[in-house]
Amino acid sequence: MAKTVIGTLAHVFFTAMVAYAFSRRELIGRRLYMFLGTVTMFFSGGLIPTYLLIRDLGLLDSFWVYIIPAMFNFFDLIIFLAFFREIPAGLEEAAKIDGANDFRIFYGIVLPVSMPVVATIALFHGVYQWNDYFTGMIYINNQELQPIQTYLYRVVAQASSNQMMAAAPGGITKNVTSQSIKLATMVVTTLPIVFVYPFLQKYFVKGFMIGSIKG
Repeated sequence: MAKTVIGTLAHVFFTAMVAYAFSRRELIGRRLYMFLGTVTMFFSGGLIPTYLLIRDLGLLDSFWVYIIPAMFNFFDLIIFLAFFREIPAGLEEAAKIDGANDFRIFYGIVLPVSMPVVATIALFHGVYQWNDYFTGMIYINNQELQPIQTYLYRVVAQASSNQMMAAAPGGITKNVTSQSIKLATMVVTTLPIVFVYPFLQKYFVKGFMIGSIKG
């Protein structure tokens, strides 16, 4: 749960800050940065180079391996960018006349009026963080640092393995046990998101429609 909350907050604020910088027309090399960022959406570094990078950064067996690599996502940046471009320029101009700097404008004006997109990205990334079992399985050897999803994945995998190895007389019992474990796992992984969604629904629907209607 801690990695989900901290990871989501870090991802939302960091991605929002980068997107706000990209929304400034005076940013030098903006088109080049957008092109390079778009390339990363189609081509990844691969598992082995990523593992070596995580190792060299000293993030193996560290809580921060859940947070730092997932702090930025270019697709989420594009969603933020689309929303920021819809904010009236007059709001920022009025704030600058009153003496506000860029940080004050971002935290005091841009973020408060961007709650729909913030809630949307927070929900998307929160679901990702909550369901992520792969990071703990690959980069974490200390079981105390592994999330519940990694543990549940192993339980389900072990149950499936036992089912395949079961003898014919015990096949039915094994099958029921395996299915019960899978259903219990689905409940555990789904309930937290079900509880959070009603609080974000009014923002989520509005944020999900960003850029779909012009008028």
